[in-house]
Amino acid sequence: MAIIFDTSKSNKREYMQEKNNQSYQERMIEAFVNKPEETLWYQLAFSKFNVNGIDNMKWHWSWWAFFSGFLFLLYRKQYIPALLVFIASMTIGLIPIVGGLAVMIFTGGYATYFIYKGYKKKLFEIEAVIEDEEKRIETMREIGGYNQWVVWVYALLVSLFFLSFLSAVFLPLMLH
Repeated sequence: MAIIFDTSKSNKREYMQEKNNQSYQERMIEAFVNKPEETLWYQLAFSKFNVNGIDNMKWHWSWWAFFSGFLFLLYRKQYIPALLVFIASMTIGLIPIVGGLAVMIFTGGYATYFIYKGYKKKLFEIEAVIEDEEKRIETMREIGGYNQWVVWVYALLVSLFFLSFLSAVFLPLMLH
């Protein structure tokens, strides 16, 4: 089977425009994520959510979102979805075992989509106001990114949970 390339000038121009646009989109996602080691993962995830220019809510698993829930969304500066997941955790989470697990699974599967929606919103806001491509990328890096303080809060909560567990197990043994 032979692959035939159309070498007409208009197709070359369209190809170059598409390639430049793709490069711009990749750079914007990289600026939004603001962690080079995670950029490719987010680019692949975001490509699942956009089918020919139409947003499509799809499942994309994240173990970080599964285990950290609303804190993962706070880390990625998605405050409204974080609040909604927190409220769901407090209400649905009251159902023993199944409720909390259901919220964890939902968050693990859909948190990345909420991050994508936040990216798209910021992208539209930036593109509506700023003409220069480099300024857009710089602005996305400033308003995108992540909240480092959430990492410290998460580490503190995990440490407190671990210490509580140890004290609940070993303190009664030491008192007897």
